[in-house]
Amino acid sequence: MALKRFNLKINNKILPFNKTISVDPDKSISIRSFLIGAISQNISIAKNVLESDDVLSTINCLKKLGIKISRFKTKSYLIYGKGLGSLYLKKKAELNFGNSGTLARLLIGILSTTPGIKVNIRGDRSLNKRNMKSLIDQMTKFGAYFLPKNKFHFPLKLISSELPVGINYKAGVSAQLKSAVMLAGLNSFGNTSINENQKSRNHTENILLNNNQIIKIKNKKEKIITIIGKKYLNPIKVDVPNDPSSAAFFSALTLLNKNSSIIIKNVGLNPTRTGFYQLLKKQKAKIKFKNLKKNNYELRGDIFVKSSVLSPIHASKEYYVNSTDEYPILFILAALTKGVSTFKGISDLANKESNRIVEMQKILNQVGIKSKLYKGEYKIYGQGMIEASNKIIDVPNLGDHRICMSSFVLALLTGAKAKIRNFETVFTSSPSFLKIMKTLGAKFEIQK
Repeated sequence: MALKRFNLKINNKILPFNKTISVDPDKSISIRSFLIGAISQNISIAKNVLESDDVLSTINCLKKLGIKISRFKTKSYLIYGKGLGSLYLKKKAELNFGNSGTLARLLIGILSTTPGIKVNIRGDRSLNKRNMKSLIDQMTKFGAYFLPKNKFHFPLKLISSELPVGINYKAGVSAQLKSAVMLAGLNSFGNTSINENQKSRNHTENILLNNNQIIKIKNKKEKIITIIGKKYLNPIKVDVPNDPSSAAFFSALTLLNKNSSIIIKNVGLNPTRTGFYQLLKKQKAKIKFKNLKKNNYELRGDIFVKSSVLSPIHASKEYYVNSTDEYPILFILAALTKGVSTFKGISDLANKESNRIVEMQKILNQVGIKSKLYKGEYKIYGQGMIEASNKIIDVPNLGDHRICMSSFVLALLTGAKAKIRNFETVFTSSPSFLKIMKTLGAKFEIQK
C-alpha cells in the first residue's frame, strides 16, 4: 500500500455545507486488534479495521513473525493467533514499523518478553527521529537488551529477555508506553502492576477485558492495572469504531464555516478520546453525541456539529491526555477565534511525528497569527475569522499527517493559498480524508 509522494495545492475557500459522513476506522484500535489477536490462541476476528499504511506495516511485521492473517471481506480480517511467547523470526530478519509509533511501542512490548527474539528494528525517516528512551528503559526492566547501548532512536537491535519477570510501572501521559508495559507483562512471570494517576487511552485494557482472568483494574484515587502473567489468552472479536481523531478535523471545519452542519456516523466516543469535543463544548461549540451504544467496552455514536461562535480556548493539562492527537487542529480553532487561547501541559507534542508546537507556530505565523511558548504554556493570539487570500501557507515535508490535515483546514477557512508537501502521509491515518473533503465541496489540486 506504499503510496507515491504528492503535494497538495489549495486556492479556494470552502462554501457552506450540510452533510452526513463516515470517517475512517480508528487506527489505535485497529493496530491493537491485530497485535493482541496474534498472541491469543486460535482465530481472532477484526472487523472494520483501518486499511492504511500503518496497519499494513502491522500486518507485514506479524507475518514476518509467523502469524497468518487473511482478509475475508472489506476491512475484515482473520488473525490466526499462536499464543503468548510463540512469535519467531528467521535469522537476519528485520522489522520495519514504517511511520507508526503505536506499532513500534506495542510490538516491542510483546517482543521484549518473547524468548529467542534477536531482531533489527527501524522505522521511516520520521519515526527514526522519535526518542524511544522511556520505552527502552521499561523494557530493560523486563530483561530485554537494545543495541547499541545508550542509543534511543531507531534503527536498533532488540534482544528479548529469556526469563522476564513482571515490573511495577508508574504511568505518565503516554498510552502507548502503558500498553507496551501491559503487553510485555502478559508473558512475564508474576504480576505486572501499572499505577495511573491521570487517565489515558484504555483501548488495550478494553480488548484484554475479554480475558478478565489476565487483567484486573481498580479505580479509586488512582487507577491500578494488574496484569497476571503467563495466562491463556482467548481469541478476540473486535468491531472497530470510526476514528474520533479523524472526525475532529471535519468537526473543526464545520464549527468555523458559516451556515454549515455535519453528522459523523459511528464514531468511537470512549471518554479517554473525547477531550477535544468536551473542551469545545465549554467554548460554546454546538456539538452533540447521539445514538450511543457500547460494543466490547467501547462507547460509540454519532457526532452532530453546527457552525458556532467560539470563545477563546483554555486547555488545562488535564485535557491533553484525552485529546493528544487533536491539538494541531485545536491550535487552528484558537487562531481563528477572537481572543487569547492558552494550552498547558503539552511538552509531549515535541516528540510526535514532528515538533508540533514549533511547526504549528510557523504555519500560524504565515497567515499573520502570533503565538508564543513560555514556561510550558502556549498562547495563541486569535484574530477571529480572518481573510487571508493574500497569504501563502507552505508546509514542508514533515511526515506528520495531523500537521498536514490542520493546514488544509486552515487554508479552506481563510482562503490562504496553500502548498502542503508530501500530503500522502495523511493516508497513514485517514485514507478517505481527501474523498470526504471533496464531498464537502473542498477544491484542491494534487501535484505528483
